[in-house]
Amino acid sequence: MINLFYVSISGNTRAFVKRLVAYASKVHQADASQPEIHAVEYTESLDSDIMDHPFFAMVPTYLDGGDGINNGVREVMTLDFRDELDQADPANLLGIVGSGNRNFNAQFGLTAKHYARRYNSPVIGLFELRGNDEEAARIYTALCKYQVDFARRGVKRALAR
Repeated sequence: MINLFYVSISGNTRAFVKRLVAYASKVHQADASQPEIHAVEYTESLDSDIMDHPFFAMVPTYLDGGDGINNGVREVMTLDFRDELDQADPANLLGIVGSGNRNFNAQFGLTAKHYARRYNSPVIGLFELRGNDEEAARIYTALCKYQVDFARRGVKRALAR
């Protein structure tokens, strides 16, 4: 089982998670050795048990305008989610998946990149807006790869410092 903790502001991330969970279920039905996904959406009444075990986080990109490089790099709207992650054991956070709009150039996936640095966890995939089937397959494959790597090594992949 792959644990996925996510936040969805506009519903795009939630829609992609549904697509991703459905894809994982289809793969699992064809090959029972392939994991399904247990997805938990952040809410204020969250039971945070998901973070007591190895998990992945998924975040949309909402920044304060600008170009994402010289300005507009301050995260907005996912701060409560970030606070929740701050309470977790960072060793359990295996990787970050991010979303955004490619029209925003350097800001695409920038929140995921900020989280990666903050929690010393790799960005394992990015998707646009509500995502598509190809992105779901690519991200599912990456989730599986990182989870197998964690099980084999006993520690998560960290960013080079």
